[in-house]
Parts: sequence; C-alpha cells; structure tokens
Amino acid sequence: MAMSVGGKKGGPSSDINVTPLIDVLLVIIIIFMVITPLKPHGLHTLVPQPNHHKHKQTPQNNATIVVQVLDGGKVMINQTAVTWKTLGDQLEAIYKTRAEKVMFVHADKDIPFAAVARVVDIAKGVDPTIKVGILTPKMLAGH
Repeated sequence: MAMSVGGKKGGPSSDINVTPLIDVLLVIIIIFMVITPLKPHGLHTLVPQPNHHKHKQTPQNNATIVVQVLDGGKVMINQTAVTWKTLGDQLEAIYKTRAEKVMFVHADKDIPFAAVARVVDIAKGVDPTIKVGILTPKMLAGH
C-alpha cells in the first residue's frame, strides 16, 4: 500500500495501490493454469448397453452363441442343427432381442476356411454390429 502526502487538496490522502495485488493474482492464475491438466486422462472401457427391446429374455438368450461348421457341410448353432439356408434367419431371431451381440465360430480340423468365412459373412449380413470370434484348437484346449 502506498500513501501520498499532499496532493491538490493540500492534505494527506490514502489510496490503495492495487498494482502489486494484481501482479500476485496473475502469478497465481498462471501457476494454476500450468499445474491443471488440459485433457483428463482415463481408461478406455466398453460399457454394457441396455436392451432397447422390452421383451423378456429367456435363459437361452444369455447363452454364448457358437456356430459350428462340421464335416460334410453340416452347420450347428449351440448343438442345434441348421442348414446353410436357414442360418441367417436363425441368427437374426437370436440377435433380435440381444443387447450383447457376440458370436463364436468353430470349425472341424479339415474344413476349408471358405466355410468359416461364409458363416462370418452370413452373420454380418444379419447384423453388421455382431462381433465374431474364431475358436481355434489351442483356445479350446485352454493353453
């Protein structure tokens, strides 16, 4: 604070000199700007999405879907035999009421990869948001 003695009126006057206070406040603001992170850091997570359909889910709807391609061109969904023509309709019926759209494909040892790719294409044709995983013998053995 500073005081000036005298002045135009001829007497002492007291005025607060705010210049040093403003300097201190600017330094404090700069310090807080430097120590405050500009972008919050966190972990990227996937949050389960609610089911938008009001249908009551049966316990079968919570089961993991595994499509098996067997020798001789046979196709099974969770131990239920289906044909190549009805595979898309069956998958559509299964995933119509599901919020979690995950499917696994398992093929016998001597099945050409084209058959596995055909299953993936049919699944993606039903719903492009279906996540498809391929089960390998090493995964099934638990190694």
